[in-house]
Amino acid sequence: MTPRQRVIATVIAAAMSLAGLIVVPYAPDSPLAALRIGRLLSVFGDDEDSGRSSTAQPSPSLPAASASPEPPLQSAPPSASPSVAPSATRSPLLQAATVTVKASGYWSWALLNTKTGAVVGSAKPTTTSDTASMIKSWIAADYLRRAAEKGSKPSSTIMAQLSTMIRDSDNTNAYTFHVANGNLSSIKRMISMCKLTDTKGTQNSWSLTQMSARDIARLAACLADGRAAGSKWTNWLLNEMRSVRGQGRFGVIKALPAEVAAKTAIKNGWLLRDSDRLWHISCLAVGDGWALGVHARYQNTLGKSYGERICQTVGEQLMAG
Repeated sequence: MTPRQRVIATVIAAAMSLAGLIVVPYAPDSPLAALRIGRLLSVFGDDEDSGRSSTAQPSPSLPAASASPEPPLQSAPPSASPSVAPSATRSPLLQAATVTVKASGYWSWALLNTKTGAVVGSAKPTTTSDTASMIKSWIAADYLRRAAEKGSKPSSTIMAQLSTMIRDSDNTNAYTFHVANGNLSSIKRMISMCKLTDTKGTQNSWSLTQMSARDIARLAACLADGRAAGSKWTNWLLNEMRSVRGQGRFGVIKALPAEVAAKTAIKNGWLLRDSDRLWHISCLAVGDGWALGVHARYQNTLGKSYGERICQTVGEQLMAG
């Protein structure tokens, strides 16, 4: 007991005597053991245990819903965190694993091994959701590949606009280039070129493109291997995707070691839809030997960060698998 604690204990004892209470000496095995003086002293902010964190704490969970949530899609408890972080040198870094995310609403994921072509993921791999801004990666790729096919060199102004569309998720430029690409015909080219099976486009809207998580992973691989943007522009586009910044830099990239994150290309989509009042989150990421797609829909009260955490959690568990 510290000197300050002794003083406070004396004050407490005196007060109890004045109040006509009997002060019984503390004994560890007595019924009063549960009322140890340290707990009384904690009222004064000097408990020896105050401010300490326990040696083992559960991993942070997704924030709880502010309204009555839907039942969790996964009820099983998450597996224990590995005692040793996975090596950033294992190949591929993200590998098939059981993914457990307790979250309201709908979410899905798919991981593609770009060396073997194997795809693993959620139980319902064909379910689709809005891409929102994630599809801007294809819009840029389609424009640049077609320009190269025509022997045309985009101006510095156009390249700056494409860069802003990817790095800062600019919507005005996205619409301009989507129209230049032929609108819905551009999405049909994506389906054909990247061998997508579940994707559907919407006339006059890039953000309403419907994709499954496995098609997002396939698109990621298509962007990385050069089919989407062509040999001339693939490296430029991947560098822009590695340089995504601001509110669009979230999700899977946050799960990766710094040296891996610097080499990982991403494009995310996020929007609170007026039509259904649900958040629509879409995450695309591609690294050495792997391509990952994650998407989610959930009630508006949970905010954008809720979906960001779903994408990040999937990445963490696949990296630890």
